[in-house]
Amino acid sequence: METIPSPIIPKKKVYDYQQSDIQTLLSKVDSVPPGSRLLYQLPTGGGKTVIFSEIAKNYIQKYARQVVVLTHRVELCRQTSSVLKKMGINNLAYTSEVKKKPRVQPDCYVAMIETLKNRIRDKQFNPDGVGLVIIDEAHHNSFQKLLDKFSNAIIIGVTATPLSSDITMPLHKNYSELIVGENIQSLIAKGYLAKPKTHKYTVELNSLVAASHGDYTVASSDLLYASDPMLELLSEAYKNLCIGKKTLIFNNGIFTSKRVFQMFTDAGYAIRHLDNKTPKEERIATLKWFKETKGAILTSVSLLTTGFDEPSIQAIILYRATNSLTLYHQMIGRGSRRMSNKKTFTIVDLGNNTERFGEWNAPMDWKYIFENPESYLTKESKGSDYESHTISSELRSKFPKTLELSFDIESAYLDALKNNEKPKIVIRDSIRQHTLMCIENAETISEALHLSDELESEITWRVKQYCKCLENTTKNYTDWLQQDYKAKLRAMIQKLMHRIAAQ
Repeated sequence: METIPSPIIPKKKVYDYQQSDIQTLLSKVDSVPPGSRLLYQLPTGGGKTVIFSEIAKNYIQKYARQVVVLTHRVELCRQTSSVLKKMGINNLAYTSEVKKKPRVQPDCYVAMIETLKNRIRDKQFNPDGVGLVIIDEAHHNSFQKLLDKFSNAIIIGVTATPLSSDITMPLHKNYSELIVGENIQSLIAKGYLAKPKTHKYTVELNSLVAASHGDYTVASSDLLYASDPMLELLSEAYKNLCIGKKTLIFNNGIFTSKRVFQMFTDAGYAIRHLDNKTPKEERIATLKWFKETKGAILTSVSLLTTGFDEPSIQAIILYRATNSLTLYHQMIGRGSRRMSNKKTFTIVDLGNNTERFGEWNAPMDWKYIFENPESYLTKESKGSDYESHTISSELRSKFPKTLELSFDIESAYLDALKNNEKPKIVIRDSIRQHTLMCIENAETISEALHLSDELESEITWRVKQYCKCLENTTKNYTDWLQQDYKAKLRAMIQKLMHRIAAQ
């Protein structure tokens, strides 16, 4: 059997909501026939490993049949094996390093998908003796190829987001029922997860290219996020919102992450870089450094979205865009762990991800998503006018002191109607926001007026959106309104800056 060099993991307390879900799942296991497939959803940070470990322990004690836990990464395989051992479950981490069939069969195997597939093929493992299969991170469709091998077993998939990573293989075709656990809002309210403070910077994403799997390509992401204007925006966002906080930065490409590393290093910040090519020893040393260093920054690629638990993280920066709801939740979830001295954490979104998926802690109808993934994904892919009109990184860099450059004309118009106000207050409020943007990013009136000229395309778009809301407007009115907007903007800038100078 494999010797696992893992740290001592104390047995975790089972909270009330976890115990409730454990009982629900065990009742299901007792009542469904062999071959049944159940899917269990619980947010990142909710303690899925604790829950399925308790289920495995109870099942072994009650039925005296073998349990298999499937994972998709070797680190998760070893971590899960360690947790099970701490709970007194005799188990074997069935990695590729285990060359021979064990003479004494353990109660539980923890295995990676390819390793177990090869063992079954070579007749070193008999799936017929397994009574329960637990699949961690069940949204990965690679698990589906092995499920039919366990025809006599009850299968429980576990995930934070019951949405398949492959739209052609929806989870509702492989699982008959979804059991939804405690939601994020409730876990925050009860003190189990930290409360997020989200800050959004609108970024022009038109240059990004979606790959066949649906998410943006590394090449197009590197082209955007490794550019000087975007790096300047990242630097400004960090200084405004994250300085002094232990910060985890997620990137899509290694080239970008290394540029991020170099920029922060040159600025004198404590930062390290990790990617999936980093040697194991260096990765272990880097994570130890990150854990022990106050205010440390870690920039990463293709790592740390699963199987990484560092509660002391205080800020998450999404320095990338993603089309994956699962990845969005996994990245933010790394900062959601609650500590006695940590009740909140910071999210900085530099990829319009919050606009795409909604706030991380917003209510989610997981049963609808599970049962209607095509409909949900179609809705998400359409986006909105706000999403399609994003502010370029070049323009964004001209207003570094402004947190929010966007202005939702349609929502403001609807609010005006709801409050029985005249629609023209929408234009008034838009002009006020542009005025403040120019003033707070300029030292002199001439600089502020120059910045107002840079906003011409934004003014054109806002006026067109406003006229769409009004419906019956002429081109002459639209053209006049654009000129009037710019004139009022310049006049307000001069008035306010003279007032400030006089104080």
